Amino acid sequence: MTSILVPQLGNEITEAEVTEWLVGEGDEVKEGDLVVVITTTKMAMEIEAPASGKLTKLSAEEGDLVEVGAVLGEIG
Repeated sequence: MTSILVPQLGNEITEAEVTEWLVGEGDEVKEGDLVVVITTTKMAMEIEAPASGKLTKLSAEEGDLVEVGAVLGEIG
């Protein structure tokens, strides 16, 4: 399993909102595919899949606030 994590977004930013999942649970992804968009008060960021495989679990839903380092989903 490989976790999709909220990256470090800057020194003062500690959380972001999950804006949109670009793939769904059960979808196949390739390393580098865009999988989710997160938004902070200063920017929007597209998160890439860190590995290839099936998106086996979404740990955060659209609209959720997540902290830096939190698990957004799992690729198996």
